[in-house]
Amino acid sequence: MSDQTTERRTAPPPRPAPSDMATDFDHTHDDYAAAAPEIWDDLRQRCPVAHTDRFGGAWLPTRHEDVAAIAHDTTHFTSQSVIVSDTKPFIPAPVGFAPPITSDPPFHEIARRLLLPAFSPKAIRPLEASTRTLCAGLLDDLLAQGTDEVDAATGYAQHIPVGVIAHMLGVPREDGDRFRMFIHRILEKPGQNGPVEAEDTMIHYLDKVIQDHRDEPRDDLIGYLLGLELDGEPLSEDHVIGTVALLLIAGIDTTWSAIGASLWHLAQHPEQRRRLVEEPELMTFAVEELLRAYAPVTMARLVAEDVEVGGQEMKEGDWVLLPFPAANRDPEFFDRADEVVLDRERNRHAAFGLGIHRCIGSNLARMELRVALEEWLRRVPDFELSDPEGVRWSSGQVRGPRTLPVRLLATTPGEAS
Repeated sequence: MSDQTTERRTAPPPRPAPSDMATDFDHTHDDYAAAAPEIWDDLRQRCPVAHTDRFGGAWLPTRHEDVAAIAHDTTHFTSQSVIVSDTKPFIPAPVGFAPPITSDPPFHEIARRLLLPAFSPKAIRPLEASTRTLCAGLLDDLLAQGTDEVDAATGYAQHIPVGVIAHMLGVPREDGDRFRMFIHRILEKPGQNGPVEAEDTMIHYLDKVIQDHRDEPRDDLIGYLLGLELDGEPLSEDHVIGTVALLLIAGIDTTWSAIGASLWHLAQHPEQRRRLVEEPELMTFAVEELLRAYAPVTMARLVAEDVEVGGQEMKEGDWVLLPFPAANRDPEFFDRADEVVLDRERNRHAAFGLGIHRCIGSNLARMELRVALEEWLRRVPDFELSDPEGVRWSSGQVRGPRTLPVRLLATTPGEAS
């Protein structure tokens, strides 16, 4: 390989740290990732709608009122692209690259309706037993290491949605490393990884997977998509690829981040761990509260028509981030917004989004989070952070711990198979 080729494939240098999050924020920077909740609280007080010239110009509202207004406004904001980067999308609305999340009305409702049966409570319920078996196996492997210090993110949380989604799509669970690579490129450091060989792209991977399903039809989610029709015709190749890409990316990183963040929280609150062990009926409320407090997802929109939000003039073509986690911590909307109240009963959180694009996989995510926590607490009822400074949070538009070193204070044996 020539020096010229080596240089061309080298990733660009890291971006400089933001000078002021109110006027120069960068959600892909590690400084933002490490202290995002504190940044949102600060901005909400002094600059509820922040701006940056990075990415060609982007806005960051932090109040629930403003986030909800944008999420519900499909006239002034388009979902043509939901990931902020240095380049604007080239696939126009109303379909977009990954329907239905990148679709605008009226196509959005059509694309969403096609997926609803596959993510209904009835469709998700049969997955619980295999998810519980998966979690139990991961814990067996983790505890078999024979050490009281483990990484709950890399050894547990990140493998659960990989296994579940791989099973649903009918792809090998061993491809998990590929999935994590795609997620890092697309969500954590968009446009900051340098050129990628064609055979290493997600599109190349999905092309092969979908063709394999055409050659050997099977009863899984990709097979379901290939069997759907729109206006009497099979879904287009682009539609199928885009939707599978959405399920792969959105169905993995979001859930493992929620699981990891929940374990990070419980590692620091022994009294809440005890309550969940002694009062298992609290888990339903606890799942919703942990989702509220540690909602992982920030979506994005593009301004379709000039509009004013929170006293700021947004121009056509500007990026707008929708930090649902910040909305969930707005004290004007939630009582004791900065606390985790395990038995909070009134909990209209925005962890799964707001408006027409509310997450279609919410039933699946709730099930995975509940089962992951139940199985962990059954086997590891007592644990703590072993190295608080060693926790690393992901940057970009999905936030969760990528490393989570914990010390196991009490464990119980698994049930004999």
